[in-house]
Amino acid sequence: SLSGVMAKADINPKSIHAAKKWSADVENLYRFQQAGYRDEAEYKQVRQVDTVERWPETGFVKKLQRRDNTFNYYDKQRECEDKEIHKVKVYVY
Repeated sequence: SLSGVMAKADINPKSIHAAKKWSADVENLYRFQQAGYRDEAEYKQVRQVDTVERWPETGFVKKLQRRDNTFNYYDKQRECEDKEIHKVKVYVY
């Protein structure tokens, strides 16, 4: 299963680049990175969870537990502004 593969402790990105334009994927990466993780794969590995809470209307991440165990809560609408897009890192595995 894909989740089994992603849960392996040795997942290291093959490459990384800055996001160029906004998309739903970039929006969610922005949210994971705001909370201190590379992406969903790293979040699930570190937090030992199988699912991430999302807004059903948009599919955007709703709530993430930070590394210090506090929570980040996100809006159901886009939060990643155009000026922030280039700061979002896209990891390729």
